[in-house]
Amino acid sequence: MTTVILVIHLLLAIGLVGIILIQRSEGGGLGIGGGGGGGGGGMGGFMTGRAAADLLTRTTAIIAAAFMVTS
Repeated sequence: MTTVILVIHLLLAIGLVGIILIQRSEGGGLGIGGGGGGGGGGMGGFMTGRAAADLLTRTTAIIAAAFMVTS
């Protein structure tokens, strides 16, 4: 049982790092999560930049909470 929780904790840690790096920040960051414009590829086709940022923020909070629970 401990091994299962440890593996889940490790996956959550990796996912949390990835989600944080994708987010757009004032200082730049990787900025992959922001979507501008209309019909191009990526998230810009069906989500505005603000909606994508809100989704990433919510996802970060959920993964962080799960990370804390498995600690």
